[in-house]
Amino acid sequence: MNPTLDVAVVGSGHNALVSACYLAREGWSVEVFERDTVPGGAVSTVERFPGYAVDRGSSAHLMVRHSGIVEELDLAAHGLRYVDCDPWAYAPPPADTDRPGIVFHRDLDRTCASIELACGGREAEAYRRFVRDWGPRSAAVMKSFTRPPTGRHLLSSFWGLDAGDGGSVLSRQFLTTGDSLLDEYFDDEPLKAALAWFGAQSGPPMSEPGTAPMVGFAALMHTLPPGRAIGGSGALSQALISRLTSDGGELTCGDAVTEIRRSGDAWTVRTAAGRSVRARTVVAGCHVLTTLDLLERGGYDRDRLDRWRRSVRVGPGIGMVLRLGTDELPRYRGGDEPELTTTGLQLLVDDRAQLRAAHGAAMAGELPPQPAVLAMSFSALDPSIAPAGRHQITLWSQWHPYRLSGGRSWGDLAESEADRILAEMEARSPGFVSTVRHRHVQTPADIESELGLIGGNVMHVEMSLDQMFLWRPLPELAGYRVPDAPGLYLTGASTHPGGGVSGAAGRNAARAVLADAKGSILDRVKGWMSR
Repeated sequence: MNPTLDVAVVGSGHNALVSACYLAREGWSVEVFERDTVPGGAVSTVERFPGYAVDRGSSAHLMVRHSGIVEELDLAAHGLRYVDCDPWAYAPPPADTDRPGIVFHRDLDRTCASIELACGGREAEAYRRFVRDWGPRSAAVMKSFTRPPTGRHLLSSFWGLDAGDGGSVLSRQFLTTGDSLLDEYFDDEPLKAALAWFGAQSGPPMSEPGTAPMVGFAALMHTLPPGRAIGGSGALSQALISRLTSDGGELTCGDAVTEIRRSGDAWTVRTAAGRSVRARTVVAGCHVLTTLDLLERGGYDRDRLDRWRRSVRVGPGIGMVLRLGTDELPRYRGGDEPELTTTGLQLLVDDRAQLRAAHGAAMAGELPPQPAVLAMSFSALDPSIAPAGRHQITLWSQWHPYRLSGGRSWGDLAESEADRILAEMEARSPGFVSTVRHRHVQTPADIESELGLIGGNVMHVEMSLDQMFLWRPLPELAGYRVPDAPGLYLTGASTHPGGGVSGAAGRNAARAVLADAKGSILDRVKGWMSR
């Protein structure tokens, strides 16, 4: 008879791997089960074109280097190396203007100098004040990601609120819209559009309440900018796998978990290949709706599951991606050299009306009137991801609906919509299209089918205020635990703090597992002593 595992981990996304690593480090027997033949979920890299190491999902790692996880797990010893994206963002100038683009350096003074050239001295001083105000607040937000969400945690750790007028003013600023926050600080629309586009990478439009902190997170980029993992985004997952196996953990790929069932005082995990694995603990790192399906097959209360399914809001889908192999880096209008414009996020929006129109269209199942595009060209920092003399460009376009109106199919529209996205790049970097030698299109439907991201939502479920913190994905599930399912834990982007590459949900879930195990041992000891 096969021995009982201490923990079975479902899925190998980076949060699931982080959980597995922390538990294996404590001496637990751990096996990770991945349906795909490529581990890492949305934090993985493959050879899409000969000689190109192309990310399947995330590319820029904005949060994980702020979390302490890289150091705690000593991932550098397992091959992980980051290089700073500095400058961390660039906003090309609007068409038909002679102003320069805006270069966002890690150094605040250099950033303000660029803003002064593009927008004037008042905007530069306003940006300096914005960073001074929101840098500490964003650090508090990041700190709040490192512990399970509760009401007290939300007030004290996240907002740092005190009683009195100061607290009410600050709470309003956190609860307001990103657009309102930008209007309080700035006058220049292209500057506001660039920052709104940065904030909107979490998914919600900056017209939604509670999105101000998403804009404010830009201030933290002057403390530590986005990092690019050498070799591709998947280098993080590979380092985690190396750490896991060095501590005795195992990873099984190409065998999907099909059922999670409570069996006496443990769990039975069944797989598509016919394995039946007994484990004292299960950590589910897949999409929360996928986890609910696995539980239903395992006999969990169907009525409760249906109620949860109806309450979890995935949304209309976030966007689509073009992965390109090119002869050159983009050369943007405005005259700035590629070493200033191509090392970070290239924010190809200069009016927030474009963002609002794109989101409104997606809600109606329509394509954006004008695609809102974010470009990334990390071969400028890491030549190893493309053949010598070539480059790799990613174009992320938001918002594109998963379900199209009128019964239309993404299979019919993928290439024409990719052409429209390329046209946005061409308008800001004339001649760019002629440099493209390879292209791979990922529609919302492709993102779902390849990566298991239901509805094409790369954040799993909407990152709106009602589905964040102690409400993510639902109040009953927000503590990384499932009611009436002892030993079953949740992690991944479906849980606090949500999507993006932070690993925080993985560490929080592992800490919950360890805390419960310690509590169980103490309870048994107390029981023995009372006899």
